[in-house]
Amino acid sequence: MSSQKPSIPKGTRDFSPVEMVRRNYIFDTIRNVFQLFGYQPIETPAMENLSTLMGKYGEEGDKLLFKILNSGDYLQEVQNSKIKDQNFDLKTQNHKELTPYISEKGLRYDLTVPFARFVVQHQHELAFPFKRYQIQPVWRADRPQKGRYREFFQCDVDVIGSNSLLNEIELAQIIDEVFTRLDIPVIIKLNNRKILAGIAESIGAPDKLTDITMAIDKLDKVGLDKVNEELASRGLTPEAISRLQPVLLADGKIKEKKTLLEELFAGSATGTKGIEELCYVLRYLKELNLKNKFDFDLRLARGLNYYTGSIIEVKARDSSMGSLCGGGRYDDLTGIFGLPGVSGVGVSFGADRIYDVLLEMKRFPEALEAATRLMFVNFGPGEEKYCMDIISGVRASGIACEIYPDAAKLKKQMDYANRKNIPFVAFAGKDEIFNNLITVKDMKSGEQKSMRKEELINFLLV
Repeated sequence: MSSQKPSIPKGTRDFSPVEMVRRNYIFDTIRNVFQLFGYQPIETPAMENLSTLMGKYGEEGDKLLFKILNSGDYLQEVQNSKIKDQNFDLKTQNHKELTPYISEKGLRYDLTVPFARFVVQHQHELAFPFKRYQIQPVWRADRPQKGRYREFFQCDVDVIGSNSLLNEIELAQIIDEVFTRLDIPVIIKLNNRKILAGIAESIGAPDKLTDITMAIDKLDKVGLDKVNEELASRGLTPEAISRLQPVLLADGKIKEKKTLLEELFAGSATGTKGIEELCYVLRYLKELNLKNKFDFDLRLARGLNYYTGSIIEVKARDSSMGSLCGGGRYDDLTGIFGLPGVSGVGVSFGADRIYDVLLEMKRFPEALEAATRLMFVNFGPGEEKYCMDIISGVRASGIACEIYPDAAKLKKQMDYANRKNIPFVAFAGKDEIFNNLITVKDMKSGEQKSMRKEELINFLLV
């Protein structure tokens, strides 16, 4: 058999044991907080029917879907079929028309659409409001670059079947708790889609909501002049752009922004409703005394075609990294699968960005570096048997330990312990066995201590 150079597809990654321990720390922290607030786990298949996924993410999103070829001779179906009353010509056939004949399934693009499908499909089995969390990988056929992968994890938490703003408040508490436990100071930014719609109405451009919000979203990156140029290129009149300037320049305290909007929304019921909803959430959060800061950000405009109410985005205060978490309120998520009018709200934590921030800020706990806390040196069959009896008791106490499998040279065994960052190494030679002792070396300080077997567990638990 010829040799092959090992490789993986672009945009995917292998994770070393150290990286996996760190990633599991993030997942476990997030999962524990989700459960603390009463959310239940679900999982959906890695692949969905292509009909479930197509048309849900826009034209660009459809292009980024990984499609799975049908099993067997998938071209036979094409050769025996017709499109628009014409025989197939595989050399010239339009790929959009060809796809349904050769692919019925695709890898999930996100966790949201599969969640909507799940809720509708299992609606009679669920207790509403349904509080769910989901931590699974998703796939996108995007161009790989730094911080952007074709396979990555999403950590979603949603409550569906309730219009109550208490859900938004609870999500803010979840965000606060997660990042407090991870030791990442963040700022929780809030806005409301109704406020954005009210702004568009108030400047006389209700049909330009998407154009306005897309431009606002770029303000921090390109500056005011470029944003105004883009607004003009998108068809906004000079008068509308002029009336929008106070919003683009809005800064300062929440009260000042509220006053600005109230004056702007004199004739907009939608905008006024958005202010009411936002202020309700902000007042509640202030009374809760969150550990992290929160703010009303008029420039926050994520999920333009998806969200209908509250919008949330989270950024690290001491890092230039982008959004670590985001989401918002949606009023008709399940409508695309035949169950209209079911409102929900949720956020998604970006595990990969959180990992990068923890690494950059050196906030991963040192204890994560080693899965094994104690390694027993192997001096031979007799010593090995003596150690194996001790190992059973150590493991029964919940302490991870192992014995080197071969009676190799001591240097080789110690090198192994160092490479795995094992903090303690135990020795049991003839003298220790005769005196019913064990000698333990602290690999960091180099100190050694002999103790009775019964003392070992208490020593390791300190």
